[in-house]
Amino acid sequence: MHAPAGGGGVRVARLALAAPAGVALLVGMAAGLARMGVFEMDAEALQDAHAPAMLFGFVGSLVVLERAVAIRRTWAYAAPLLLSLGALSLITPIPAAVGRTAIVLGLALMLVIYRLIWQRQPAVATSVQALAATCGLLAAGLWSAGVPFASVSLVAAVFLVLTIVGERIELGRAGGLTARGENAGLALAIGVSASALATVIWPGTAHAVLGAVLLVLVVWLLVVDVARVTIASTGAARYMAVCLLSGYAWLAAASAVLLAGGEPDAAAYDLVTHAVLLGFVMSMIMAHASVILPAVLRTPLPYRPWFYVPVALLQLSLIVRAIGDVRGAGTVVQVGGIANVAAIVLFLLCAAASAVSASRTTRVKGEPHAQP
Repeated sequence: MHAPAGGGGVRVARLALAAPAGVALLVGMAAGLARMGVFEMDAEALQDAHAPAMLFGFVGSLVVLERAVAIRRTWAYAAPLLLSLGALSLITPIPAAVGRTAIVLGLALMLVIYRLIWQRQPAVATSVQALAATCGLLAAGLWSAGVPFASVSLVAAVFLVLTIVGERIELGRAGGLTARGENAGLALAIGVSASALATVIWPGTAHAVLGAVLLVLVVWLLVVDVARVTIASTGAARYMAVCLLSGYAWLAAASAVLLAGGEPDAAAYDLVTHAVLLGFVMSMIMAHASVILPAVLRTPLPYRPWFYVPVALLQLSLIVRAIGDVRGAGTVVQVGGIANVAAIVLFLLCAAASAVSASRTTRVKGEPHAQP
C-alpha cells in the first residue's frame, strides 16, 4: 500500500510522525544533564533512558522516517514510531521490556525497508546502511536480553556512524567515487562492525582494534569526501563542509582514545561516546538538515549564515567537555554538557526560524497580485 502523496495533510502527518522523535531528544538531553548532576533527578528510569532516547528515539527514528518516505509504503512508517515511542516508554510505568522490544521491532522493520531499497537498486551504500541497521538491531537485542546498555553502546553508536558513512558513499558516487573506493568503504564498514561487536565479548583489545579501524575509516572519508574541496567555496556548500570536517575530527578523536587506552574508564567513555554522538553525528545532522527536512517534511529549510553559531557552540562546548573529562573536572564537564544542550536547542530554533521565513516567502510569492 502506497502512502498518499501531495497536499498539506502529508506534511502534517509526517510532522506527527517526527514529533515523538523531538520529544525523545528533549528527554535525552534532560536525562543527560541529570546524569551529570546539573540538577537533581531521583527518577532512575529517566537517567537510564538518556542514551537509548538519543540513539534510537531521536536519531534512529529520524533516519528510518527518511527511509520510509523514500520507499512510499504506509507500513514503513511504523518503524520510526516503534523506535521513538519505544524509547519514550522507558520513562513511563510501562515495563522496560515493552519499550526495548518495540525498539528491536523498529530496527528489524528498518532492515525490511533496506531490503526493499536493495531490490529496487542494489548499491554498496545500501549494503553499508543495512549493516548499520544490523548493528543497531544486535545492540538493541542484547540490551533487551539483559546486557547493560553501556556494554553495547559502541555497537549502537556504530549503527549511526555507518548509516552516515553509507550516505556519504551514496553522495560520493555523484562526486566521482569509484567502485574500488566504494568497496574499500564497505570493507572498512565490515571491520568497524566486527570490532564493535567484539568489544562486548573481548573488552580492551577489541576496543583498541575498533579505534584503529575507525581511524582508518576517518582517513578514507577525508580522502573520498568532496568536503575537502567545497571547504574553499562559499554559502551552503562551505557550511556543510565545515560541519562534515568537524565531525570527522571528532570521530578521529574518539578513535584515538580507543586505540590508545583500550577499554575506556568512566571519563574516557564519556569522551568517546559524546565525541561520536555529538561531535560526529550531531555535526552531520546540522550539515544535512537543509537537505533532509525538505525531503521528509516537505518544508523548505534554506541555509542561513546564522547556522554557524550553533555549530561553533557545539564544537567549543565539546572541547570544554573533553578537557573536563581528561582532567577529571566534573564542573567543567557540566559546563560543557550544558553548552552542548544549548547548541542543539539553538540550532533547532535557527532551523525553525529559517523554515518559517522560507514558508512565508513562498506563500507571498504564490499569492495572486491585487487587481487595480
